[in-house]
Amino acid sequence: MRFSLKKEEKFSYVDSGKGLPIIFLHGLMGNLSNFDAILNYFSNHGYRILMPELPIYKMPILKTNVKNISLFVERFAKFKELDKYILVGNSLGGHVALYHAKLNPEKVLGIVLTGSSGLYENSMGGSYPKRENYDYIEKKAQEVFYDPKVATKEIVDEVYESVNNRNKLIRTLAIAKSAIRHNMAPDLPNMTMPVCLIWGKNDSVTPPEVAEEFNELLPNSELNWIDKCGHAPMMEHPDEFNRIMEKWLKKNFD
Repeated sequence: MRFSLKKEEKFSYVDSGKGLPIIFLHGLMGNLSNFDAILNYFSNHGYRILMPELPIYKMPILKTNVKNISLFVERFAKFKELDKYILVGNSLGGHVALYHAKLNPEKVLGIVLTGSSGLYENSMGGSYPKRENYDYIEKKAQEVFYDPKVATKEIVDEVYESVNNRNKLIRTLAIAKSAIRHNMAPDLPNMTMPVCLIWGKNDSVTPPEVAEEFNELLPNSELNWIDKCGHAPMMEHPDEFNRIMEKWLKKNFD
């Protein structure tokens, strides 16, 4: 993590740079460091980047769902006194971004989705029958990426700890069920803000056909592919991710 984490009231977050606010939302098995290269670039290129730690494992089990996490983002934006902003979400973070935009269309200027859930995903929540086998967990973590070397020991250790921690596992399963319940397909045609889809051609969690369906259902979207790339383009190909996102920002918000 290259940024100092601020802790105020009930929020732990990054806040860096000046300019148009962009809120980054990490995924279920992700953390703030997944976006290091992206946050560093945009905070130095005329944007204010904010990224809260999502309380995925801290909510009461009955409240652990997409809607309540999106309401947390709403409270965070209000706490930071943000009037209008852009949302960037990976995996579950993309789903949260979409649900938040559904509830707050007047505040969300645009959305960047990368490997987003919300329509369909090969859920990670219930797919670890050999949770205590480290080699198995390492293999599953590597499958998220096109290049297995991106799954460093630190990343594998985090996934291993998460799936073997009962508190985290039951909340992971709760989120997986919530994601199915909160399918966004009926809502997407009503979302008229610009949307940038940045997708790995080799994503096995939210496969390419998911990106194509997002692109068909969203009335003001553009789909960008990154070759030799899995579920987390901002980690595998940060420079290409930055190039695509910056071009989209300048086209729509300059």
